[in-house]
Amino acid sequence: MKQRRQLLFVARNDTMNGLSDREHNLKIHFLGICGTFMGGLAQLCRQKGWEVTGSDQHVYPPMSDQLRRAGIVLHEGFDSAVLTDDLDLVVIGNVMSRGNPLVEAVLDRKIPFLSGPELLGRLTADMTVLAVSGTHGKTTTTSMLAWILESQRMGPGFLVGGVPQNFGVSARLGGGELFVVEADEYDTAFFDKRSKFVHYHPDIFGINNLEFDHADIFADLSEIETQFHHAVRRVPGSGFVVSRSGVDAIDRVLAQGCWSNQLPIGRGTAVHFRTESGELISDALGQRIRWTMRGTHNTENAELAVAMAHTVNVPMDRAFGALASFEGVDRRLNLLFETDNLKIWDDFAHHPTAIEATLDALRTAGTGHVPLIAVIELRSNTMKAGIHGATLLNSVTHADQVIWVLPGDAAFDSSVLKRTDGTSLVVRDALTLEDELAGLQSGQIIFMSNGGFSGIQDRVVGRIRGR
Repeated sequence: MKQRRQLLFVARNDTMNGLSDREHNLKIHFLGICGTFMGGLAQLCRQKGWEVTGSDQHVYPPMSDQLRRAGIVLHEGFDSAVLTDDLDLVVIGNVMSRGNPLVEAVLDRKIPFLSGPELLGRLTADMTVLAVSGTHGKTTTTSMLAWILESQRMGPGFLVGGVPQNFGVSARLGGGELFVVEADEYDTAFFDKRSKFVHYHPDIFGINNLEFDHADIFADLSEIETQFHHAVRRVPGSGFVVSRSGVDAIDRVLAQGCWSNQLPIGRGTAVHFRTESGELISDALGQRIRWTMRGTHNTENAELAVAMAHTVNVPMDRAFGALASFEGVDRRLNLLFETDNLKIWDDFAHHPTAIEATLDALRTAGTGHVPLIAVIELRSNTMKAGIHGATLLNSVTHADQVIWVLPGDAAFDSSVLKRTDGTSLVVRDALTLEDELAGLQSGQIIFMSNGGFSGIQDRVVGRIRGR
């Protein structure tokens, strides 16, 4: 891959177009630091040797623990007094908006600022960037890819929206040549409404799947496709676009133009895997491995990870074999508790396709036909708006009972979530479920949310262990 000119950061008294000779001496403050992306980015800055502080509305573990271990000072709330006169840069997360006291102080005092994605783009300017995109599976696929490269002693840097269990951290700079990033299509900041991944200048851009999501910022699927094509336009001719075949939305993106090498994956291609009795199988390679992952969706994640690793000269058979030692990602179908009669799981699924894939995987994880109870929090802006109401009901056919948890500001008629056979329930407070769930003697319970779910998972497990 071509070498890029190193971009340095502006110092406090420089113009925004200038270069700083203080790159190794920067003092940076992060606004909205406790999200997975911003928290990971802050850790990368600490690894550069810079002084890092941060503010957020709620400073909470596990991210707060990671940040403090990295030597980052955290402030709860948005008191503008944390913006000291010697700051070189403020990094503003996409959860921050006009009217926030810290945002207003940054603008009034003309403190240099960047979005998180733009900062990451500058940090990785001289690296070969492998960006993993798609509506579902980004965190797991990014973690798989980072582990494949690590297993080949390539020392990749990475930033993942979760904690890969093989690494124990969500971000690291690595050896400086390869960087793997979870490439999100959500917008960048209040002052930059482009998708985050546009800033990552990917050399290898992977597209695993593409569906409508983020209804709070996109009107329809075509708007999301436009953002994906912006990212495709950034890939150099010597780079690769690795994409799943047979997906109409992806085909439409590529039909707008692609000037890079292309590598298709999935059914009908050379990179197509299947699972059978706990094994991942590649008929084309003549290989099969035991692995800990479950479900067709993780098979597809593996296809993208292996193919992307191959574009940076990892032999396909070695990339495939490395997945035998992949340990998964925290909160991606994690088994929290198990006895002969009862299993409790935790998962990040929050879109109908992901929910269906998770429940399909779990249906095969029980002993016989034990009851499968899905407890699903509709927390994202898209879910709260009821965009996928009817589709959500179809996504839970594998569950014997469904409990939907709706936040108080959910703005749709929840009757669309009710099953005609009476095996569904809609509640507004997850904590009201604790007694009932902690009293179960058999079956499988799966908690699904893209948030912390008020910690009900741990409390239910704790009460079951104590009885």
